[in-house]
Amino acid sequence: MYTALYRQERPETFEQVIGQDHVVRILKNQVKKNQVGHAYLFCGTRGTGKTSVARILAKAVNCTSEGERPCGVCDNCKAIANGNFLDVIEIDAASNNGIDSAREIRESVNYPPAVGRQKVYILDEAHEITPQAMNSLLKTLEEPPDNVMFILATTDPQKLLQTILSRCLRLDFHRIPDGQLKAHMKEICNKRGVDITEDALDLIASNADGSARDALSLLDQCLAGADRVLDRAQVIEYLGTASWEFFMGLTDAVTSGDPARALMMLDDILREGKDVKQILSDWMSYYRSLLIGKHIENPKDVLNVSEENIEKLSAQAKSISVDEINRSIMVLAETIRDARYSPQPRILMELAIVTLSSGEGAPVPKVQPKPAQSRNDDWSMGKAPAKQQAREQQVAAQPQATQATQQQVAQAAQPQVAQAPQPQEAQPQAAQASQPKADAAITNGWELSDIWNQVWDNTDDIGSLTMVRLASTLAEVKEEEFVVLFTSDIAMVSGERNKAVIEKAMSEIIGRPMKMTCKKSDSKEVYVQESMLAPETITRDDVEFTEPLSTEEDLKSIEESLNLSDINFKIEE
Repeated sequence: MYTALYRQERPETFEQVIGQDHVVRILKNQVKKNQVGHAYLFCGTRGTGKTSVARILAKAVNCTSEGERPCGVCDNCKAIANGNFLDVIEIDAASNNGIDSAREIRESVNYPPAVGRQKVYILDEAHEITPQAMNSLLKTLEEPPDNVMFILATTDPQKLLQTILSRCLRLDFHRIPDGQLKAHMKEICNKRGVDITEDALDLIASNADGSARDALSLLDQCLAGADRVLDRAQVIEYLGTASWEFFMGLTDAVTSGDPARALMMLDDILREGKDVKQILSDWMSYYRSLLIGKHIENPKDVLNVSEENIEKLSAQAKSISVDEINRSIMVLAETIRDARYSPQPRILMELAIVTLSSGEGAPVPKVQPKPAQSRNDDWSMGKAPAKQQAREQQVAAQPQATQATQQQVAQAAQPQVAQAPQPQEAQPQAAQASQPKADAAITNGWELSDIWNQVWDNTDDIGSLTMVRLASTLAEVKEEEFVVLFTSDIAMVSGERNKAVIEKAMSEIIGRPMKMTCKKSDSKEVYVQESMLAPETITRDDVEFTEPLSTEEDLKSIEESLNLSDINFKIEE
């Protein structure tokens, strides 16, 4: 049976590991000085050699050679390479992640090695282990027997418990540079008598994205179809991607506003059996190449592009603005995300082509962050806080019937002769129902919100009425009655209890005895001005209610109905 190329070329010694010199240097020095740790954590993206290096380290601690370890030729090294060494236990943590598997490990570590010097446990995909199983391994991982070593390999270390991370020597595996991948693949091709071109190596290395396993898997696929020569055209055909010229022409069609030509190009290449998701990904990578080519004079070292295509790329990059490249990348990124779960990704790509051709889909402009400023600082500077400024702007945009003009505000402090209300434009019925109303002759032209603020200014015991004030709205003022709307039942109950105090304050303002009628508001909206939340009236300290509250649910109801993030409520004992 044929063995995959990435398994045939798996490194057997530290010298054969590519792209991880920093990890190899540390481990070789520890082996040489006999200072090997008891627990390691190998982190890194897929295909960078985590499991291979773990096996090499297991060979090194069990190698019987007197020279460089591992030697790769002793019986122990050969047995570990073949996977039949009793003292090296590889565990797939993705399928053995429960508490039972952890218990088996805890029990087996008590037995000494059968044939080797040390017993090595390699836990692949360690982030899949459940927290309960991890916790059960803490003591064993921290203080294992002298002849036991743990090696945890993971692509997602942030999912591991901090208590696990602190007990392991962490080594991060980097993505392998394209240059080292290309040199390694060229060496493999030479051993097999295949002449591979530099363009083909560039394309395979670019699609591997720093993973040696991915690079060898792609190379294995291409070698299966090649005879003695492997060039870029063959790689494009075997990998199901499109040529560089296709993306150059597709980008030209889009930037020139010709969606018909772009759609026909897409249809032609899909008829050849190309994968639409791969085309989307490669097209976004091409726009990235345009971005690099626009800012770097010689992008050959950064991009896997042949010499003949560098000039074409630079010329096209000069004709496209940075904003256009940015917009295209954002549109394609969104299309790739949606196409991942769509049964018809071709339609999404066609829509992206039309969108880019029409110049639509620009990214959202960046918003400059505003400096944080406390409410007390705003009031001390003699200006209203940001919330009040927003409220004032909202009031200024409302119909004229609901606004207090500057003339009315100026005349509020003087007695006036009653005037008949001016005719106003008709408002929608729903809007009229939700707006507070009052007779201008009764209120001397004052706005209801101004009157309601005056009521609380004339109230002595404001602390006990805080809940009533914040959860109520003056809705209507009549000859001998005023109507107050409450947003919560508990606030309305408190208002009923303090009716005498509120009626007295209102009577002093209107100039005659007034009676209060309490009603439950159908809307959650409360007309609370920002001045009601000024520091001199209500601070950031906890507001204490003198009225007893029956349960914690009442308190929660108050907080939800008021929706105040910077005031904390508590029940007074």
